[in-house]
Amino acid sequence: MTLTHTPSPHTPLRLFALTALAMMAFAANSILARLALAGGDTGADIGPWAFTAIRFISGAICLALIVGPSKTMRQGDWKAAGSLLLYGIFFSYAYLLLSAGTGALILFAAVQITMIGGGLLAGERLRALQWIGVALAMGGLVYLMAPKVAPPSPLGAGMMALAGLGWGLYSLMGRGKGNPTALTAGNFLRAGLICAALTLPLLGLFPETPLRLKGLILALLSGVVTSALGYVIWYTALKGLTATRAGVAQLTVPFIAALGGMLFIAEPFTLRFFIAMCITLAGVGLATIQISSRKGGVE
Repeated sequence: MTLTHTPSPHTPLRLFALTALAMMAFAANSILARLALAGGDTGADIGPWAFTAIRFISGAICLALIVGPSKTMRQGDWKAAGSLLLYGIFFSYAYLLLSAGTGALILFAAVQITMIGGGLLAGERLRALQWIGVALAMGGLVYLMAPKVAPPSPLGAGMMALAGLGWGLYSLMGRGKGNPTALTAGNFLRAGLICAALTLPLLGLFPETPLRLKGLILALLSGVVTSALGYVIWYTALKGLTATRAGVAQLTVPFIAALGGMLFIAEPFTLRFFIAMCITLAGVGLATIQISSRKGGVE
C-alpha cells in the first residue's frame, strides 16, 4: 500500500521557513525546560508535573481564544492528545534522570525510528543516498553528544524513549489533516483537560518542588509560545513534508538548542559543535533533496 500524497500548497521557500520556525520553537522548548527543571544554585524552579500541566493548560487556553471555544471542542482527537501528553509528561520526568546528551540521543533516536518506520509502513521508499543522509544526520548528533553521554538510568531511558515515540506519533498524525490551528487547539484542549483532572491527585500522592515565579513564567512561555504556537507552525509545515523528511528535519533541534544555549546561557562554541553541525546539516540536506526530487516525495 502506497501513501497517497496531496500536492503541497507550500512553495519550497515557505516550506523551509515554516519548518525552520517549528524547529526553533522545539529547540526553545528544550531550553525553557532546562532552565525550569534543571535549576541553578538554588535548585529547580518547578516540578516536572507542574511544568507539564501548566504548559498544556496555558497552551490550550491560548489556542481556544484564537480559534474560539466551540470550534476548538469540535477539532482534534483523543489519540493525538494522548500522543502529545506521552511526549510532554515523559520528557519532563526523564529530564530529571538523564544527562542532556544522553537524553537527546535517546529522544531523537526514538523520533527517527517512529517517523521513518511510520513512513515506510505507509509506503514511502528511500534511495541509498537518502539512507546515507539519515545516517549522516544521526551520526552528527552522536558525535556532538558523545562527550556528554553517561550510562543512562534504565527508568530515565525508557521514559525518554516513550517521549520520542509520542513526539513521532503526534507528528505522523498531523500530516495531511485540516486546519492546523484548529487541530492543534483541539488536541491541546484535550491534553489540558487530562492534565487538569490529574493534577490534584498526582501532586497529592507525589509532592514535588515548590512552584516559584520563575518556573511559572518559563512554563507559561513553553505552553503559549513554543508549544501551542510552535505546533501550529509544525502542523502547517507537515502538509508539505513526507514522514521521513519531517523526521530527519527534527535532528536539527539539538543544534538549534545548543546555539540558543551559547547565546542565552553563555555555553561555549566548540570545534566539535561546528564539525557535528556540518555533518548533520549535510545529512539533512542529502535526505531532503533526494526526497523532494521525487513527485510528491514518495515512491
